[in-house]
Amino acid sequence: MNMKRTHPFKRHAIASALTIALVGGQIAILPDAMGTPQPVSAAGSALQQGPAGFSTIVKRVQPAVVNVSTTGTSNGMPGSHGHKFKMPELPEGSPFGNYLEDFFKSNPGLSQGDGINREFKAAGSGFVISADGYVVTNNHVVEHADKIEVVLHDGSRYQAKIKGRDEKTDLALLKIDRDQPLPYVELGNSDNAAVGDWVVAVGNPFGLGGTVTAGIISARGRDIQSGPFDDYLQIDAPINRGNSGGPLFDTQGRVIGINTAIYSPGGGNVGIGFAIPANMAQDIVTQLKATGSVERGWLGVQIQSLTDEIAESLGLKSKRGALVASVVPDSPAARSGILPGDVIISMNGKTLNEMRDLPKLVAKTTAGSKAAIEISRQGRTHRLDIVIGHMPNDERKVALAKPDKAPESAKLGIYLAELTAEARKRYDVPKDSNGVLVTSVEGGSPAAKAGIRAGSLIHMVGQDQVETPDEVVIKVRDAAQHKRPSILLLVEQGGEKRFIAVKFTAV
Repeated sequence: MNMKRTHPFKRHAIASALTIALVGGQIAILPDAMGTPQPVSAAGSALQQGPAGFSTIVKRVQPAVVNVSTTGTSNGMPGSHGHKFKMPELPEGSPFGNYLEDFFKSNPGLSQGDGINREFKAAGSGFVISADGYVVTNNHVVEHADKIEVVLHDGSRYQAKIKGRDEKTDLALLKIDRDQPLPYVELGNSDNAAVGDWVVAVGNPFGLGGTVTAGIISARGRDIQSGPFDDYLQIDAPINRGNSGGPLFDTQGRVIGINTAIYSPGGGNVGIGFAIPANMAQDIVTQLKATGSVERGWLGVQIQSLTDEIAESLGLKSKRGALVASVVPDSPAARSGILPGDVIISMNGKTLNEMRDLPKLVAKTTAGSKAAIEISRQGRTHRLDIVIGHMPNDERKVALAKPDKAPESAKLGIYLAELTAEARKRYDVPKDSNGVLVTSVEGGSPAAKAGIRAGSLIHMVGQDQVETPDEVVIKVRDAAQHKRPSILLLVEQGGEKRFIAVKFTAV
């Protein structure tokens, strides 16, 4: 299941039935008023059995839930929404990678377009948020549509225009016009939603019309690796294809999420769905309504997570924070003095428990405002003041023989050389790239196991810049003498820089 966009195996949501069963005769231990545990039968009144029903809530909110139907033209397979299908690129280790690989291998036709333009029809869900006709849905429901039609609960149909879209959070705002005020619902406070709370999903699965399912919140803060700002509510309310963009209600009838994706190893619902929290959506929708686009703060760094090995090689006591792999020239980060190898541990007093906390904090910060960044560098903590910038539209803005002197680097299984003109040509190194060239990597060595390849460039060892093979050797020897189990290298491969922790081997 690809979490990114809609087709039967992408971002979607739908409904089936939920059955709640209590096994008679089970015994639960509950505290009495004095705090003393007391045995209570499952049939006893002290055991909570959930709400009696959701009919009152559904009757109140369902008129504001709509069907979003789209038509457009695709090149290739119907339903491709203007794009030929291809194996989606997922981060290494993604739980969905193996499933998608097997699916596309068994359906080779999906990766080929025949050059024939065909009309496609698709459907999702949405909900009205104001009496004058603003409708929230998922971006992937409407992003390739030539025509959008919103169908209200009473069956009336209206042509819709896109007021604004935000790909990074998969949200879109539509506008329909009607002489009379529309029934609507408001975005609630998703921060109050707790794991175990009952939720109700309303949408238009399989084009069946308004359908309601119920479940609980299974988890908060889920990162499904679909974008830089993932912070999903995980729910077990049955949702499937066609529920994309539909609202998720709490038991008070407040919208606390927008149903967006499911994990579906077999193509159907397995009780793992994901909803965008309403608090995240509120800011996005407000900006889309005002300007049609979303403005985010920008720092100008490429970051990565701290693993146990990387934290250990840096002498850090925990994996908290975001490791800076590279800094965009002339960016706010560069002007404030942030360097590759720094570990950003807090922003404006908020500790970064995970790497992904940083982009969310920065994105929420108004461009032009000041922020206090706390970093760890060379074992010391520093505070840097930075002026947050505007996020740009495009964020991605050797001797050939083995050297004689490489005893310490050979412990890692790599051989090094200076980056000469001949070496640049042989290893296809860009003119603007510099560093120490890896000329070969021993098979089965720690470097090979860490993924380092011949032709890679080493820019840093630990948190120090290196320019010659001798500098690498000295720093590796120093780390070995201090009995560190691994060494941290900033390696450039394929134009991308990334810190890699390589373990030592005994000599």
